[in-house]
Amino acid sequence: MANSLVATVAAELYIKKSRFIARVENVAGREEALQVVAELRRLHPTAAHVCWALLAGGQSAAVDDGEPSGTAGRPMLEVLRHRDLEGVLATVVRYFGGVKLGAGGLVRAYTDSVAQALAGASLVPRVRRQNLHCAVPYAREGWLRREIDNAGAQLEAVEHGQEVRVVLSLPVDRVDNLLHRLNEGGGGQLRWLSDDGGPTPGEPAA
Repeated sequence: MANSLVATVAAELYIKKSRFIARVENVAGREEALQVVAELRRLHPTAAHVCWALLAGGQSAAVDDGEPSGTAGRPMLEVLRHRDLEGVLATVVRYFGGVKLGAGGLVRAYTDSVAQALAGASLVPRVRRQNLHCAVPYAREGWLRREIDNAGAQLEAVEHGQEVRVVLSLPVDRVDNLLHRLNEGGGGQLRWLSDDGGPTPGEPAA
């Protein structure tokens, strides 16, 4: 099972006069990762490189940011994989110290930077979650909120229009049970929606 971090971790290394500032943190996906990297560039405008590796399913990436190809992002990504992490971003800001490290030295430097940051990390199993979209009349909103709470689900969004549209998320192993409860208790007034807010074909009415 993949793991995530309890909290963001960091480390700082000096290798042949170059300064390497590493950080590893949980992110939702590529969009959030790019925001983190952009903020690091703002905070470190004189840094030579801001390299990063994202391990997040189909959104995974390894970016060398000007370092020789394969010497930074890919080694960082391999450290994340070795620790069975998922949904995490590793970044390393490098201030060049004037001494070239060579390809092998760079691989070791970026690998060690991320490994040192993770050395004291606390990990927790990553629980796969699923989003559900549904709509109910206003008279059913209180009932729906109670069922969501009772199921240990998380209310992600609520939209009040002609009806109440809700986005909720919960661990995948609880989805079937909640679907059954809502379909049984909805009184024929709960509608399942697709991710884009439209009706879900073939979904039981309630």
